[in-house]
Amino acid sequence: MEKHVVVIYPHPDDEAFGASGTIAKFRHEGVPVTYLCGTLGEMGRNMGNPTFANRETLPEYRKQELIAACQVLDMDLRMLGYRDKTIEFESRDEIAEHLKSILEEIKPSLVITHYPGHAVHPDHDALGAAAVEAVARMEEAQRPTLWAQAISRNHAEVLGNPDIVQDITPFFEKKMATILAHESQAQGVLGGMNQNMPNSDLEAIAKERLGTEQFYTWKFS
Repeated sequence: MEKHVVVIYPHPDDEAFGASGTIAKFRHEGVPVTYLCGTLGEMGRNMGNPTFANRETLPEYRKQELIAACQVLDMDLRMLGYRDKTIEFESRDEIAEHLKSILEEIKPSLVITHYPGHAVHPDHDALGAAAVEAVARMEEAQRPTLWAQAISRNHAEVLGNPDIVQDITPFFEKKMATILAHESQAQGVLGGMNQNMPNSDLEAIAKERLGTEQFYTWKFS
C-alpha cells in the first residue's frame, strides 16, 4: 500500500479527467493524496455553458472549482502559482527545484504526472518534464515511484501499452462528481466527446471514454 501519493498537473480539471478515479481509489484505501496544481487555468477557453464567466473572473471561478473538486476527492491541495500557458517558457530547472523541495517535505511513495512529450498541451509536457526531473534529482533511496500519464493519440504506438491500467468503474460516480465540480469546464469538455453521439447523455459518454486510467511507470536510468 502506498504511503502518500502526490499528483502534479498544471490545470484545474486535469486531475478530474486524468486521475480522479485512481485518486478516489487511493483515498478509499486510506492513502493520503496531495495535488500540486500548477496554474489556475486562467487562459482557458471554456467560460461555462451557458456562459457565466469572463476573462477577468475566470481565474477566481476556476480556483473555487478546484477547491471544490479536491473536497470531493478528500485530498490536500497546493497551488503552485504559475501562469496558465506559460509553463513551457519558465525555467525547467527552477520548477524542478520547486517541486523537489515540496516532494522532500511530503515524502510521497508515488508521484503521478503527465508523460512529457505525450501529453498534448505544452503546459502538460512542461510540468510533466519538470516533475520527472524533480524526482530524478532526489536521492535514490528517497525517490518515489513515478507514474506518467500519456494522452497523445499515438502514445501506445510509440511507447507501447501502459503498464498500469486502473479500472475505476467502482469509483466512477466520484470521478463524475469531481469533473462536474469544475463547472466552467465540464460540459465543454464532455460535450466535445459527444460530437459523434448526439443522443447520448454526458455520463454515458464519460464512462465509455474515461472508465479506465492508464499510466506508465517511469524508468530512471
